[in-house]
Amino acid sequence: MLNVEDWAEIRRLHRAEGVPIKEIARRLGIARNTVRAALRSDGPPSYQRASRGSVADAFEPQIRAQLAEWPRMPGPVIAQKIGWPYSMSPLKKLAALRPEYAGIDPVDRIVYEPGQIAQCDLWFPEPRIPVAAGQERVLPVLVMTLCFSRFLTATMIPSRQAGDILAGMWQLINGIGRVTKQLVWDRESAIGGTGRVSVPAAAFAGTLATKIVLAPPRDPEFKGMVERNNQFLETSFLPGRVFTSPADFNTQLDGWLARANNRTVRSIQGRPVELLETDYQAMLPLPPVAPSIGLNQRVRLGRDYYVRVDTVDYSVDPRMIGRFVDVTASPDEVTVFCDGQLVARHDRCWAKQVVVTDLAHQAAAALLRKNFAAERLRREVSGETRRHADGHVVAMRALPDYDALFGVDFTAPPTKASNT
Repeated sequence: MLNVEDWAEIRRLHRAEGVPIKEIARRLGIARNTVRAALRSDGPPSYQRASRGSVADAFEPQIRAQLAEWPRMPGPVIAQKIGWPYSMSPLKKLAALRPEYAGIDPVDRIVYEPGQIAQCDLWFPEPRIPVAAGQERVLPVLVMTLCFSRFLTATMIPSRQAGDILAGMWQLINGIGRVTKQLVWDRESAIGGTGRVSVPAAAFAGTLATKIVLAPPRDPEFKGMVERNNQFLETSFLPGRVFTSPADFNTQLDGWLARANNRTVRSIQGRPVELLETDYQAMLPLPPVAPSIGLNQRVRLGRDYYVRVDTVDYSVDPRMIGRFVDVTASPDEVTVFCDGQLVARHDRCWAKQVVVTDLAHQAAAALLRKNFAAERLRREVSGETRRHADGHVVAMRALPDYDALFGVDFTAPPTKASNT
């Protein structure tokens, strides 16, 4: 068969130098009809091998029967049902047949306007981070990407509870200084696990005057930009690093993000830090009042004077026992208030099932126990009458009074039970 080089030489000799067909055939050692065919062709010759078919062709009717009933049946299951005797490689034919039964779901290209959208997601890096009490945990990292400028920001948070996620979002948004008109999330349980934006997330978005948009189910392309950045963090940030604590992780991450946002992104032919100002000017200003974030609860303080936050127990001033206290936990600290008065402050512990005790609270509890025991002993020795808070005497009834009330007479002889 005539190759491309001879085809090009034939056309050059004939058209550029005017060499006759007979002479061209003699110079190149080919037939004159081959020369004529080369001159008549519109394009270079190409070789196409005749298809020999595939071993999957004989199974195509069975494959189609399975796909007609279950369009999304995985390939290994189809192979098992049709008695496939070969390796899975020839079953690539499924890729061409499946769209005929499962349908085609095309994805449109989107043009992002400045200040319009930020995509958010949780990334779970594989390394276990030392937290406290000798524990190591796999902790979530909140990742946020501004779609127009491709500006990337992220921070590690203690849990995937709504309060911690919202605290992380506020930290990242506050670091930028403004917020986009839409925040795109997947069906993260604390944000929109039911298909609707959760109450804490809706309150957060309402305070910022923005909107949380939930991605459709099973549609990772909807927020593909932040998904790709998760992979970027996995392959470019993690390798070769060792972390001693969540704070150390965030410190190293901040340094890496500064360099990452200075790189040139091919899709926008620019650097995120250079386009951030355009994004920033189109964003919404932050409200004067910060949104409600963190883990919040109101409980009555028990006798053990501890409150529980995310499986960790924190001590509280024992003088507040029996009263309602308000507990607020940010990623950094836990504070407890009673009637507006601060009664406990602790650094947030990211470990599990740990007891955090303030030595001042422990000493106060010991003093209260000592005073209580001394007062009780004094009353017993002096025979002092117990009184209520308003001063009236606490009535101490004799046990026979209760016998008379319920009609019980322990002085009467017992009666014999009759056999019936």
